[in-house]
Amino acid sequence: MTYTTKDFDYHLPEELIAQTPLKDRSSSRMLVLDRQSQQTIDTDFKHMLDYLKPGDGLVINETRVIPARLFGVKPDTGGHIEVLLLKNIQGDQWECLVKPGKRARLGTVLHFGDQVQLVGTIIEHKEDGGRVIEFSYQGVFLEVLESLGQMPLPPYIKEKLDDPDRYQTVYAKQNGSAAAPTAGLHFTQELMQEAINKGIEIIPIVLHVGLGTFRPVFVEKIDQHQMHAEYYQISPESAEKIQNIRKRGGKITAVGTTSVRTLETIARDHQGQIVPASGWTDIFITPGFKFQAVDHLITNFHLPQSTLVMLVSAFYDRDKILQAYQHAVDHKYRFFSFGDAMFIL
Repeated sequence: MTYTTKDFDYHLPEELIAQTPLKDRSSSRMLVLDRQSQQTIDTDFKHMLDYLKPGDGLVINETRVIPARLFGVKPDTGGHIEVLLLKNIQGDQWECLVKPGKRARLGTVLHFGDQVQLVGTIIEHKEDGGRVIEFSYQGVFLEVLESLGQMPLPPYIKEKLDDPDRYQTVYAKQNGSAAAPTAGLHFTQELMQEAINKGIEIIPIVLHVGLGTFRPVFVEKIDQHQMHAEYYQISPESAEKIQNIRKRGGKITAVGTTSVRTLETIARDHQGQIVPASGWTDIFITPGFKFQAVDHLITNFHLPQSTLVMLVSAFYDRDKILQAYQHAVDHKYRFFSFGDAMFIL
């Protein structure tokens, strides 16, 4: 069946879009969808471990969000330009979104910071409207970025974020994302320790979240949409843990769609096996996809008509997911990045 983008639409009252994170990460609500019993259960994220057994695996994305939003000026005209770093291509060259795009012509030079701590030159136009910018600076790029950049919150969040760490997971380690893997924002250090105490294996992987995760779908038929590639990595230790859990009959729970995309990319490319790997994935998971690596999924509530709603619809069933979203709207769940969670068993 060929689906259209509108097949994944739903109505969301604007007041249900969470503008600020909860003080206690794990006090979010959680909607549990049991695919076997067809049950829908309203609970809290604190009870997440009730649905896992000793010997199961919890796959987490250890990527860390960088302060990827920069505000610069064109020194020749004084015109202001906003830059969002998406991914590091090589050296000091980054693929970026730039607005206003009409000011970002090839060869344009940009200055960042009152003391011009960072200079960027646009060296390439991408087919999707992005730009490649080469940066020059003194010292360490990430330190310069930390002093000049802002946390790249999604456009639907209008409130100022008081604590930038609330847009990081408690286990974030590897710098590189332009957005948080938001399903992981519900975890606390205490909950992670409880999982370990219960005999659940914590398995880190990395997928640096870029444009692929939140780029809108502009085409009518979803099979014409092209995902933007994102960098992933899984270590020998993590791959071995997953293979061992599967051999002994344990279940793999992916925390977030980024973990799903990483594991299913590797399984697809290695005859269903999870092996140490790294590279770029543009996997687009839609209904009809055959999952080979993931048994359960913890995720947030996603934007209408987004590739993420398509992914969760593939994991369960489109009609059931849209019914669950309507249930969440009716019961006033909080939506999107700082919102509540869904656990699909």
